[in-house]
Amino acid sequence: MCGIWALFGSDECLSVQCTSAMKIAHRGPDAFRFENVNGFTNCCFGFHRLAIVDQLYGMQPLRIKKFPYLWLCYNGEIYNHLTLKEQFGFEHQTNVDGEVLLHLYSRFGVQKMASLLDGVFAFILLDTANRKVLIGRDTYGVRPLFKLLTDDGFLALCSEAKGLTELSHTMTTQASVEPFLPGHFQVFDLKPNGKVQSIQMEAFHCCTQEPAHAVYDTVERLPTSFDEETVKSNIRALFENAVRKRLMSHRRIGCLLSGGLDSSLVAATLVKLAKEDKLQYPIQTFSIGSDDSPDVLAARKVAAHIGSEHHEVNFSVEEGIQAVEEVIHHLETYDITTIRASVGMYIVSKYIRQKTDSVVIFSGEGSDELAQGYIYFHKAPSPRAASEDSVRLLKELYMFDVLRADRTTAAHGLELRVPFLDHRLTAYYLSLPEEMRVPRSGVEKHLLRESFKGLDLIPEEILWRRKEAFSDGIMSFKKSWYTCLQEHLESVVNDDQMKKAHVTFPHNPPLTKEAYYYRQVFEKQYPGRSKWLSHFWMPRWTTATDPSARTLSIYKPDKDQ
Repeated sequence: MCGIWALFGSDECLSVQCTSAMKIAHRGPDAFRFENVNGFTNCCFGFHRLAIVDQLYGMQPLRIKKFPYLWLCYNGEIYNHLTLKEQFGFEHQTNVDGEVLLHLYSRFGVQKMASLLDGVFAFILLDTANRKVLIGRDTYGVRPLFKLLTDDGFLALCSEAKGLTELSHTMTTQASVEPFLPGHFQVFDLKPNGKVQSIQMEAFHCCTQEPAHAVYDTVERLPTSFDEETVKSNIRALFENAVRKRLMSHRRIGCLLSGGLDSSLVAATLVKLAKEDKLQYPIQTFSIGSDDSPDVLAARKVAAHIGSEHHEVNFSVEEGIQAVEEVIHHLETYDITTIRASVGMYIVSKYIRQKTDSVVIFSGEGSDELAQGYIYFHKAPSPRAASEDSVRLLKELYMFDVLRADRTTAAHGLELRVPFLDHRLTAYYLSLPEEMRVPRSGVEKHLLRESFKGLDLIPEEILWRRKEAFSDGIMSFKKSWYTCLQEHLESVVNDDQMKKAHVTFPHNPPLTKEAYYYRQVFEKQYPGRSKWLSHFWMPRWTTATDPSARTLSIYKPDKDQ
């Protein structure tokens, strides 16, 4: 996890512009560098470092003797960097995983370079020999990247939008700041005056395709039969491989544990592989909630079962409500379910940073989208419709769950790892027959649960525990977190404001007082930027006006919680 920032063709003095780079300092608490580009006085890089791999040579922009004309600024982890180095006989100057991008680009160009990377990344690559600027972002947008491009060719890039919103430029209107599309790369011509012109924008990978790097993977070609036992064995092999490759770190590894299926499978597999790898410390797991919350009780069971060093973070409704403004500042969104779920994750991340030495944090994001875990999937009109919605959700993750997971952890200088969004695992799961992936016997994620049945990896009652939204499960069943929030905000927003909501906020007008309040806070911090969110996250195939699963008629709580 790092913060990257770059300008090409700035008309304003760089010492004035660079104050914007400091707005993402939380992403890299270990070191900071600001560097001009030789021969281009109005181009520069800013980098905030969180040191995870290669403590000595990890500062950026990364430049090596072999390619003195290449400058690389990237945020991410390339899990197959050693495999690619061996495969193509690259001679590396450093141990930095990102160095492999320079070698791949030099030999194959940007399209093949991006498609061979097994990992999460956002990169800015400057090629002064060919006068090109190249940018790209991983398949699911696990690592963030925002872009500002003016009509006259001033290009600014940053890990978070807040590093771009107050830059000076010559346009008379507000320059649009947009998230860069996941799974894409873009190429710009760099003119002698430092300005740029876009010449190519292309997708290099889509979640339904087998990734190009699979041929060099450590897990061999899998049996292709759709016989259920073969499929379950393949899912287990790919999931275990996804966790194993993410153990790459010089810093201590921990895991968020909500007590739901996804985080429990991640935590249990992590503990098992850490023992096999003989890690020198126990894996710490972290749960958050009020004392009697379903999540805290379930997480406690799982931690005892897998033998992790477990930490419980208690938080009250008051603390949660107090954190909302800070959370919206970090998230840069006003999406309802994203904010609700982020409050708990933000508070637990703060605890991890202040009270422990774990820095690399595993989490269960991506499973609900991949394995059709949301309760509304029970209402899908057909397996085909369910499958298409699963792909839609995965493609939109960068606006919702992945955004939440990145920003809440990066706010406290932690690095997130999400094994369920492994390229090979997701491509394989989505290639399975549509009928295999739908909820069965009234249980969502049936195939995933079946794949781990009878292994004693996690307690059986957790393996079959119903889906509980993170923002609901952290408070007691009697009263969920979103109910507490709504009660508090009832008095903060008045009925007159609600009546005029569609006039005040014509784009994505808020339908509830809670949504109105979030939008107010967002507009105060990021005025005129509501287009960053194209639509609210809402369940499909139902007339819901609230994203919480607890509002759906098909929601049935577990009786034993």
